[in-house]
Amino acid sequence: MKQINICVVGTGYVGLVTGACLAEAGHRVVCVDSDKSKISALKKGKIPFYEPGLGEIVLRNAKAGRLFFLGSISEAMNYKGHAAQVVFIAVGTPPRSDGSADLSFVERVAQETAAHMRGYTVIAEKSTVPVETGEWVIKTVSRFAPKGVEFDIVSNPEFLSEGRAVEDFMKPDRVVVGVSSPRAAEVMKAVYAPFKCPVLITDVKSAELIKHASNSLLAAKISFINSVANVCERTGANVEDVARGMGMDRRIGPHFLRAGIGFGGFCFPKDLEAFYWISKQKGYDFELLRAVKDVNEDQKLWPVRRAEEELWNLGGKTVALLGLAFKPDTDDMRFAPSIDIIRALHERGAKVRACDPVAQANAAKVIKGVKFCKDAYDCARGADCLMVITEWAQFRELDLKKLRAALRHPVVIDGRNIFDPDKMRALGFVCRSVGRK
Repeated sequence: MKQINICVVGTGYVGLVTGACLAEAGHRVVCVDSDKSKISALKKGKIPFYEPGLGEIVLRNAKAGRLFFLGSISEAMNYKGHAAQVVFIAVGTPPRSDGSADLSFVERVAQETAAHMRGYTVIAEKSTVPVETGEWVIKTVSRFAPKGVEFDIVSNPEFLSEGRAVEDFMKPDRVVVGVSSPRAAEVMKAVYAPFKCPVLITDVKSAELIKHASNSLLAAKISFINSVANVCERTGANVEDVARGMGMDRRIGPHFLRAGIGFGGFCFPKDLEAFYWISKQKGYDFELLRAVKDVNEDQKLWPVRRAEEELWNLGGKTVALLGLAFKPDTDDMRFAPSIDIIRALHERGAKVRACDPVAQANAAKVIKGVKFCKDAYDCARGADCLMVITEWAQFRELDLKKLRAALRHPVVIDGRNIFDPDKMRALGFVCRSVGRK
């Protein structure tokens, strides 16, 4: 295998996973971040977020001399005499109020990278960016690059799922690379050669669109099955049987057809908004995307409506939440449904207790007026109602008799369908679940 000198700018979720996994594949990787405290922590092996398996890979490759952490692009571009051959831009592209992406960090990295190139360099967009961003990066790099230094811009979108990002990177379904020259294509093929996976080579604009289109379609599947679940509840059908029957059709597939309380996290909401904004800017009103968002926003409040149906007024009552992160196996609270649910409960005068295996520290930064509990039983103690918000595996293994004894009223609003309704009823619970009788 040909070892390639790689620089990854940004040690957030995408950047750190990308850098660590490329080092694990045998490349020499320098990760850069302007946050000095984060770089200092990473040099000590401390990971700034929860992601299973990532810490071990970082420590192993740092010890092997394949993974380094620095605080400046200027130093990283020629670290210890090794010129960066590929630079991945993996900085944040946060949404603006109108749904467009803020690309100022991408521009800044492009400027600084260009200024310190010493030979042919491939600059890869790893951050999720709107279509045509590559053209702006080309213009920026051309302005700041030393005279005579050649470069190519490529789009290399990431498809990582939080909670299983390491596995997703190391065993990808495919790698998408948008290029404007055969030379850049060969370099990127060499980067991903160790992964033994299909590499789809496209033009830059198509690659940029693939990420937004993929996430928007997945979000649409979630909103669709949640809408089906609402019909099931009104007709007495079972959404799990409906989803199973749909998923057996190979044209549809079973993935992302689990009814629940909607999607959260940073990618789906942000990419959905960005894709809608891009389409409008180009003169096309992509109404389907707006509907997907509206369905999801409404679905987040499903648990609150069901609690009101069982308890009548929520004022003065205590509601216990199991789970806070937007999905299991992560501590990410960005756009988590729990935030909207807690806000709605507070507006109705309810007292809120909550527990989450790993996300409580992050939740405390964005949620106020919540009593955080040590475990599910402590959380349920004296509560008038229990809501399942995040489907952590340990919640499925709870002692249900002990849980019932802890509750003031045995009302469970199962927003993730982790419990068997018949078993719950047999144990004396009133159990409301999504799209099931």
